[in-house]
Amino acid sequence: MEVNQARSVTDRGHERRRWAALGVGLMASFMSLLDVSIVNVALPSIRAGLHAPESALQWIVSGYALAFGLLLVPGGRLGDARSRRTMFMTGLALFITASAAAGLAQNVWWLVGARFVQGAASGLMNPQISGLIQQLFRGAERGRAFGALGTTIGIATAAGPVLGGLIIGVAGAEEGWRWVFYVNVPVGLAALVLARTLFPAGEIKKCESLDPLGVVLLGIGMVSLLLPFAQARQWAGSGKWLLLAVSAVFLIAFVLWERHYARHGTPLVNLSLFRKRSYALGAGLIMLYFAGFTAIFFTFTLYLQSGLGFSPLAAGLAITPFALGSGTASMIGGRIVARYGRTLVAAGLCLVLAGLLGVLVAVQFASGPDVAYAMLLPLLVGGIGSGLVVSPNATITLSEVPPAGGGSAAGMLQTGQRIGAAFGVAAVGSLFFATVAQTGGDWASAFEHALLMLCVFVLAALSLAGVDLVKGRREARAGG
Repeated sequence: MEVNQARSVTDRGHERRRWAALGVGLMASFMSLLDVSIVNVALPSIRAGLHAPESALQWIVSGYALAFGLLLVPGGRLGDARSRRTMFMTGLALFITASAAAGLAQNVWWLVGARFVQGAASGLMNPQISGLIQQLFRGAERGRAFGALGTTIGIATAAGPVLGGLIIGVAGAEEGWRWVFYVNVPVGLAALVLARTLFPAGEIKKCESLDPLGVVLLGIGMVSLLLPFAQARQWAGSGKWLLLAVSAVFLIAFVLWERHYARHGTPLVNLSLFRKRSYALGAGLIMLYFAGFTAIFFTFTLYLQSGLGFSPLAAGLAITPFALGSGTASMIGGRIVARYGRTLVAAGLCLVLAGLLGVLVAVQFASGPDVAYAMLLPLLVGGIGSGLVVSPNATITLSEVPPAGGGSAAGMLQTGQRIGAAFGVAAVGSLFFATVAQTGGDWASAFEHALLMLCVFVLAALSLAGVDLVKGRREARAGG
């Protein structure tokens, strides 16, 4: 009996340690994802404080996103091949240092450089968290863990404008933007100490190649793909879109090289994953969804601030119902995804679509500040739907991935999210600003057009969920 009691205590201690390690990872993930959106509300203060031109302000935002997207797959691969704890702590230490450098910036290009390093550090950190979930959790527990990650993603994305507005309001417009970056330092240092204690050390496989040519080919292909979208409004003319052809050449070369390299070693990306329906359709679905998901916040805050004169804090608070709905539903979705599978994701997409259409109706029938109140319920519905999409989809998509390759598979999945986000913001933003120009400053009409395009992205994601459901039922009938 004493032996059984000792084992029970040990098991409980191991379980607490796993969830504590995940908590540390989520703390760092929240911090890095928050930096995607929190800086937007600080841009006016940065422009005044550093006398920054608009082109440089754009690079403060897009430089972070580009470096983030570029490092996700190589970062995941490094964690799989070496040590997830080492890669996580390296990325976190780099993120803390870059955050301090950003806060100390004496000119705008210093700040741009620090943001590039911040983005690269985020790309190194984030795949380790998904890989850690693959390594430490199984079955229904894995769904709960991904639910917690989905909650973090949803709240971090929506909370950025609110927290940014609060920090600038407390610290003052002149120096408040610096504290948007400084706040990462104490939080990051605490996470670094805890990660050293709680993360599993992992085995360092020195003999395993890191596929350097694959890294270079994918890197050039990704930069060429993301750059024209990130600079869509800053680079005049159509010449920038020639980079998409360059991207296609390098990405095709990457696929051919990976197929060749797989015969002799472990490739950067295991392309056989895309032969699994769960992974291929899940990756495509989340890329389409993030094209709409990210652009929701981009257009919503522009409409409220530029069109209705809301302050950054008021605009951030107006979208809080979406964040609350998303955070709550993510936890629930993670617990029930094993029972309902892709049907849960499809239901979530339907709710997101209903929420967007509800916001569209609110814009048409309400005016002035009353629009924000009319949007509360539709945003809550959309947020609940979003929570049933992000984390359950990640659980299903990575369900057939071996834990040993969890980091690179998760990195590829998150890279698709970055591609979708860049494309969505560029496409929806172009339509939004073109409508403002054509209508002589009718921001409500521009927002309505943007909402319709967002609905198209969600419908496209829903169609992939439908394909997965139909094929799954056919396979079930054939097997039965």
